[in-house]
Amino acid sequence: MTTAPWRDPALSAAARVDDLLSRMTLQEKTAQLYGVWVGAATDGDGVAPHQHDMATDRTADEWDELITHGLGQLTRSFGTAPVDPGLGAQALARAQRRIAGAGRFGIPAVAHEECLAGFTAWRATAYPVPLAWGATFDPPLVEEMARRIGRDLRSAGVHQGLAPVLDVVRDPRWGRVEETIGEDPYLTGTIGTAYVRGLESAGVIATLKHFAGYASSAGARNLAPVRAGVRELADVTLPPFEMALREGGARSVMAAYNETDGVPASADPGLLTELLRSEWGFTGTVVADYFGIGFLQTLHRVAGSPAQAAHAALAAGIDVELPTVKCYGTPLVEAVLAGEVPEELVDRAARRVLLQKCELGLLDEDWTPEPATSHIDLDSPGNRAWARRVAEESVVLLDNPDGVLPLPPDARVAVVGPRAADALAMLGCYSFPSHVLTHHPEVPMGIEIPTLLEALRTELPDAKVTFAEGCGVTDPDTAGFEEAVARASEADVCLAVLGDRAGLFGRGTSGEGCDVTDLRLPGVQAELLDALVATGVPVVLVLLTGRPYALGRWAGRLGAVVQAFFPGEEGGPAVAGALSGRVNPSGRLPVSVPRDPGGQPWTYLQPPLGLAGEVSNLDPTPQYAFGHGRSYTSFTWADFQGTAPEIPTDGTYALSLTVRNTGARAGADVVQLYLHDPVASVTRPDVRLIGYQRVELEPGESRRVTFHFHPDLSSFTDRSGRRVIEPGELELRLAVSSANVRHAERLTLTGPVRALSADRRLLCATEVSAEASSPEEPPAP
Repeated sequence: MTTAPWRDPALSAAARVDDLLSRMTLQEKTAQLYGVWVGAATDGDGVAPHQHDMATDRTADEWDELITHGLGQLTRSFGTAPVDPGLGAQALARAQRRIAGAGRFGIPAVAHEECLAGFTAWRATAYPVPLAWGATFDPPLVEEMARRIGRDLRSAGVHQGLAPVLDVVRDPRWGRVEETIGEDPYLTGTIGTAYVRGLESAGVIATLKHFAGYASSAGARNLAPVRAGVRELADVTLPPFEMALREGGARSVMAAYNETDGVPASADPGLLTELLRSEWGFTGTVVADYFGIGFLQTLHRVAGSPAQAAHAALAAGIDVELPTVKCYGTPLVEAVLAGEVPEELVDRAARRVLLQKCELGLLDEDWTPEPATSHIDLDSPGNRAWARRVAEESVVLLDNPDGVLPLPPDARVAVVGPRAADALAMLGCYSFPSHVLTHHPEVPMGIEIPTLLEALRTELPDAKVTFAEGCGVTDPDTAGFEEAVARASEADVCLAVLGDRAGLFGRGTSGEGCDVTDLRLPGVQAELLDALVATGVPVVLVLLTGRPYALGRWAGRLGAVVQAFFPGEEGGPAVAGALSGRVNPSGRLPVSVPRDPGGQPWTYLQPPLGLAGEVSNLDPTPQYAFGHGRSYTSFTWADFQGTAPEIPTDGTYALSLTVRNTGARAGADVVQLYLHDPVASVTRPDVRLIGYQRVELEPGESRRVTFHFHPDLSSFTDRSGRRVIEPGELELRLAVSSANVRHAERLTLTGPVRALSADRRLLCATEVSAEASSPEEPPAP
């Protein structure tokens, strides 16, 4: 029996796919370009925008007919409804056998799932949200977390994960802030790249989203138009995507819903083809955000029919329609046959899809969909331990002026607030319990999620812990204030546990489609906090949120402030450990915490006129700056050394310091390197992060940290649209936050203006050594 060339693993993937494409009909090729979402709700209460308008229930006969031509993707077999992981894997394997058996070529589908904060499946580990990853400033930690998520996905038969989100926060009122890594492109890029490496190392395709500009929506409204300029897009929005592709090796990109200056991303060949493929060299697949191709007709109105929407998306560079077929099926086939859409566009996309399937082994004759074992544990003890570690490193101690924390082991503690005794207070909107289980109230959570109240009683067994809810998250009723104040008045310290309830499309205070008009705490939680402070008992504010909230109202009035961004299933013990002192907080803010709730929804990346000044009575200075975070120990920085003060625009500069733990307990410091550009041909942010290093130290221990700065890190987009390095003075600032500089070094770049190509350096190399030494030049790449 002769094996067809496309089945021959000895041939190159390109040769195999070319042979396969030559044998396929138009219908078979287009079938590779869409997914099918079995079981998607159409009742108006779904998990994707306009799901009730766009999703279609399919009968068994329609399903059988559809798969006779093949199928590109299976959408969320685990993430649509609660299913036992082992049974779900077997059901997915049966579906794959059915798909492969129905078509002429026996090609299975790529199965994809959401994995924003862990595998979004019933009984799977719920990790902290991406904003918490950013707070760790610890890429290796995030990489290992992603590797674990990837292994769980593969064990269940899933090939592609729709994560990470690389949108850079531009307005914290946006509902999806919890899904982002923060407000800085360098932090977002490095942490996001670590996640990509972890997921891809497990054999799962990482999908970068949302490409591009989604978080810059006007008024912080979900899907609103983006009015960002070309330099903001080039210098803030795009760098994390470039980094995750070049340094992380991501194999897929998701086109964003938004339009920028009138052009929807899903119909923008300048973005999806010229930039992504021609300039950056990306060779993977571009997938649509859910229903994004249909939205070209229904929401953007740049297409008059599904066929026109398909043509626009294909021409721009979208290879796969998700979550289900709407435009790339019959409308596209008929348009090609009518000569309205070039078949070459179908061939281009199908080639990319099939090349990826070839990489995954889905074209091999020995492919099998059956899971390796019938028992699949998606919430193993190892997963939980890692979730705990990520949560612990992400807790940010914002303030502790009088040393109220750590709590004494025998203290009388009043725990008050709507987030203290609710397990869902730990989870973001893309966790399975918040995302899906709210539609299945009869189904148990599936994973153990200790509340903060439960965790605190376990953490401090000798303490007298009382509880009063005080109010709801959004309920305006203040009847519970009286009991809350009574409990606080009886205690040595009061923990006010306030924050968000994650949800979708207005069903929560944080999450997709849960945008807010200002940054006041939801409901009457601020009034509850006022009442607790008025008792005179020290109040520790504990925030469990998906975004920062304005805290200037309580400046100087609180005993301590602790911020945790939806810290996951082990968040309760992690936060309780930080309160007790078992955990020494080391998290740093990935987003600024504002002073006032309205008037300046801003991030730290501002040019001079974006800062406080005499031209406006509104002061955007945050209460707590990006990068801020305190510890229960103390650190000193000393012995600052830099190399020659003049370097060419293609040279290198090394800056070193010694970090010493001068306190009585172990802890971790985060050394942050910022760039200040005094004069440039276009306005520049006053400071921006270009490097950082987390340093863990025992009491009395010191480490030498060296940053290897390359001028590529000072580049920006000039007036002509080129990315350039300009000669002149720069200032490198070693800081504990964007607003707290410990040391500054001035250097001069010499030589001509240098235009950069796609191979520019994106990372600031760092070294950590036990002994102090003179800075050295980095090894040659």
